[in-house]
Amino acid sequence: MILDALIKIKDEVDTTLTFRRSCREGICGSCAMNINGKNGLACLLYIEPSSKPIEIQPLPHTYVVKDLVPDLTNFYNQYKSIEPWLKRKDVKAKGDKEYFQSREDRAKLDGMYECILCACCMTSCPSYWWNPEYYLGPAVLMQAYRWIADSRDQFTEERLAWVNDTMKLYRCHGIMNCTNCCPKGLDPAKAIVNLKEQVAETYKDGWKSMMTEQIVKNKGRESGMMYM
Repeated sequence: MILDALIKIKDEVDTTLTFRRSCREGICGSCAMNINGKNGLACLLYIEPSSKPIEIQPLPHTYVVKDLVPDLTNFYNQYKSIEPWLKRKDVKAKGDKEYFQSREDRAKLDGMYECILCACCMTSCPSYWWNPEYYLGPAVLMQAYRWIADSRDQFTEERLAWVNDTMKLYRCHGIMNCTNCCPKGLDPAKAIVNLKEQVAETYKDGWKSMMTEQIVKNKGRESGMMYM
């Protein structure tokens, strides 16, 4: 694998070579990089028997910390902004351990929950290159829809109101680079289409006031955390 070659180079040729790696099984997403012009995971890409040189670069259009290590701070902050966890308005009955859902509802999450947050799709998206500070990007939008589609979550309307924004969502122009390069074979572009459709079907004028309340609440939470 490409990762084996990088480790050999670091061990035997240049000990200063810097890159991220961990599981070596395509699960952690650490070794995401641009290989021969396409984003992917070094641990999953073979070194094909050929005399042609292999060109390896860090993920494109990112600040580079060193060598093949990109700064993904903005990406992780955007992921945090969608609140990627189960949110409920009621409390489980005493003794209950789980929130149950049907097999059909569980199947709706297939093709989204498997995302490993490697940022391959984000950094292959021209719309994200142009507006990384505003546009949430394919991976984050797919994870936003993952919780909107989850039958156990009770903040669907609030989540839709949060993502319904010219820059957050509608910078996606269906270029499909995200789907073409995903090392897990997922389809972020389809999730974004589904997200746009659900916003169109359920939009309400009251979303603006709902958004204002949520922004105030989030700022209050952040201020409180600063002084803890």
